[in-house]
Amino acid sequence: MNLPADAVTALETFQKAAGWEQRARLLMQWGERLPALSDTQMCDANRVHGCESQVWLVGELRDGHWQFSANSDARLIRGLVALLLARVNGLSAAELQQVDLPDWFNQLGLGRQLSESRSNGLNAVLQRMRELAA
Repeated sequence: MNLPADAVTALETFQKAAGWEQRARLLMQWGERLPALSDTQMCDANRVHGCESQVWLVGELRDGHWQFSANSDARLIRGLVALLLARVNGLSAAELQQVDLPDWFNQLGLGRQLSESRSNGLNAVLQRMRELAA
C-alpha cells in the first residue's frame, strides 16, 4: 500500500532520530504543527470517546479521499495523533480500513512508548475515522 507523502516524511524523520529523547522532541514538534480546531469543532459531538485525554476529530471527504483534522489537550497525544493523521490523510475509505496502527508506530520507533491506554486511545481515534468514512 502506498504511503501518503506526510507519512513518508514522518518515517524518514523518525528513523533518522538518534534515540528516544530525539524522537520525543520530534513527537512534540509534530503535535505543535497540528492546525488548531475552531471552538465549534471542539464540541462534544467531535470528541473521541475511549481516550484518557480529550481528543477531537473532524473529517471530510474530498474527491474520494479523507482529510482529517484533530487536536488534543495533551501534548504527547497531540504528537501521536499528528503522526496518525500523517498516515491516514488522503486515503480512501477502503484504505483506511487496512491501516495497521501498531505496525505504523513500530516503524516510527515509537511502538514501545505506547502504553496500553495510549494505544487504546489511538485505536479509538482510528475507529472513529473508520466510522466517519463508512
